Amino acid sequence: MADFVLELADKVAGIGVRTSYAEKVEVGGTEVVPVALGAYGFGGGAGTDDTQGEGSGGGGGGWSVPLGAYVGRGGDVRFEPNVLGLVIVAIPLIAVTGKALRMVIRALKR
Repeated sequence: MADFVLELADKVAGIGVRTSYAEKVEVGGTEVVPVALGAYGFGGGAGTDDTQGEGSGGGGGGWSVPLGAYVGRGGDVRFEPNVLGLVIVAIPLIAVTGKALRMVIRALKR
C-alpha cells in the first residue's frame, strides 16, 4: 500500500497551477485563459488483523468551480468573471466570516 501512495503522490505533484489555469485557447481571434478554483484529495489505508484477516482501501476525489476567464483582445487583457462560480465560492466564505465576527463580538462584550 505504501508504494501505491508514493506512486500516486508522484503523479499529482506536478499539477499545481494547472488545477486553476487551463491552457490558453483562441476563439474568434480572442485569446482566452479559463480560471477555476479546484481541490482534490486522496486517502488510503492498510491493516492486518490475525483474527479478521487483512484489509486495505483507498479513495480520492476532487471538485472544480469555474471562476471566469482572462480574455485578451487587441493588446488588452481583463478578467471576465463567471458570476455563478464566484457566488458559489463566496457564500461559504461569507458564512464563515460572519460566524467568526459573531464570536469575536460576543467575546469582546464579556
